[in-house]
Amino acid sequence: MATGIIFLQLSCSKAITGRTDNLPPLNPAKIDLDAGNWKTILLTGPTDFPVAAPTAVNSTAYVAELNEIKSLQQNISDDEQAKISYWGAGSVLRWNELMRQLVAKYNLPPYQNADGTYPFPNANNPFAYPLFPFANPPYAARAYAYVSAAQYDALVAAWYYKKLYNRPAPYKTDPTITARLGATDLPSYPSEDAVLAGVTAEMMKLLFPDEIAFIQQKADEEELAKITAGSATRSDIEAGEALGRLVAQKFTTRARADKAGAAAGTQTDWSNFETVAVARGETPWFSLESPRRPPMLPLFGNVTPFLFDPTITATLRPGPPPSTSSDQMKTETAEIADLVKNPTREHTRIVQFWADGVATYTPPGHWNAIAAEDFITKNFSEVRWARDMALLNMSLMDAAIVCWNTKYFYFNPRPTQMNTAIKTLTGIPNFPAYISGHSTFSGAAATILGYIIPERASAYTDMANEASMSRMYGGIHYRSDCGIGLTTGQKVGAYAVARAKTDGAD
Repeated sequence: MATGIIFLQLSCSKAITGRTDNLPPLNPAKIDLDAGNWKTILLTGPTDFPVAAPTAVNSTAYVAELNEIKSLQQNISDDEQAKISYWGAGSVLRWNELMRQLVAKYNLPPYQNADGTYPFPNANNPFAYPLFPFANPPYAARAYAYVSAAQYDALVAAWYYKKLYNRPAPYKTDPTITARLGATDLPSYPSEDAVLAGVTAEMMKLLFPDEIAFIQQKADEEELAKITAGSATRSDIEAGEALGRLVAQKFTTRARADKAGAAAGTQTDWSNFETVAVARGETPWFSLESPRRPPMLPLFGNVTPFLFDPTITATLRPGPPPSTSSDQMKTETAEIADLVKNPTREHTRIVQFWADGVATYTPPGHWNAIAAEDFITKNFSEVRWARDMALLNMSLMDAAIVCWNTKYFYFNPRPTQMNTAIKTLTGIPNFPAYISGHSTFSGAAATILGYIIPERASAYTDMANEASMSRMYGGIHYRSDCGIGLTTGQKVGAYAVARAKTDGAD
């Protein structure tokens, strides 16, 4: 099992940092100049935060900014060119990759104390052990969603002001400035890259407070790279960063009140889940770790979703799993025992590919990686990248909410608890079985991605089915967990599709 974990860490690291190193500059098929009219998520509209008009391109101040660019372009080092190329491939892409890196870094469950209890990460003291956050799948899904949704709203606002003020890019005003990332007709004020640097830095500092210095370094690096590339002047950058940080305030306010801070629950909550399951005549789930670890985020099902009203969460919760005393449960448990006793090479490959366990970017991150690879081929504008990533990640967060609501409502044991002879091919997650998280995440992701890129819809469905089956092959889920999880995820994904149909982007 340790070997499998090492393999996954290496493969995920390669997927994040290696496969997009030499991408060409982003060259959108459409600049989406009217994106300032697209429907926002938290902003009431693109003018919530006014952006002052820029100075004239023939002003002394603007000419000084052009001279700054020309000075920077005189002697560009290899390192500076590498940074220009890195960020030039797409800022939404790069920030998403950085998010996945941080999720993988912080996806580490705390080790037990000497007395057999487990410490909890503390957002108010993030530098103490265990470091905050523990970026497990629900936390990660929420983190991806907040960053992507904030990026989208910020860029919609930026596009509104770009069209309103129509300030040309520096290389269009002064032909002696080299467009090192290629020319575009998109106005440069406010800078979309600085908007992304500002909004993302603020969101990521909230979500990963130990990484503030690293995050700020990346934001500064991005902004300087775009000035040096001739894509933006200093005032384009300053206006964009200020707008991004203001938009982030809306999302950080929401995040602090969405009930995620109480998702760990208390011993009383944990005991009550068991009491209710026993009262129904069922065998309750319990942690198979020694000493027993508290359940993972048992109240995450109460978190406020993005795509629908919180009252909808319970209506999306599926009916009960097979009773733990039923013949169907015996049959499904026997099926899992047979699968893990007789693994095929293909089943093992599937288990490893979709494991997404400790020290990885989690199942939501895996679907982000899949989406990013496909979005690269579509030549989307930055604002469309942000819109599509927001739709994906809001669906993944809301899938986590419905899934966790279901898990702790039924508190159903895993196959390894019902049959102790079952030896899994991957780690045993520390939360109830029904419904499968992988299946729910994958059903939601495949549904919205199939809408965004319809020619890939069948491929996404096949991936979702494989991800779901991987949990049976690995010995940690029953067939009911997986099939009903997929269906539940698809229902969540349908809310994302409904939003996409009415947001004005299509």
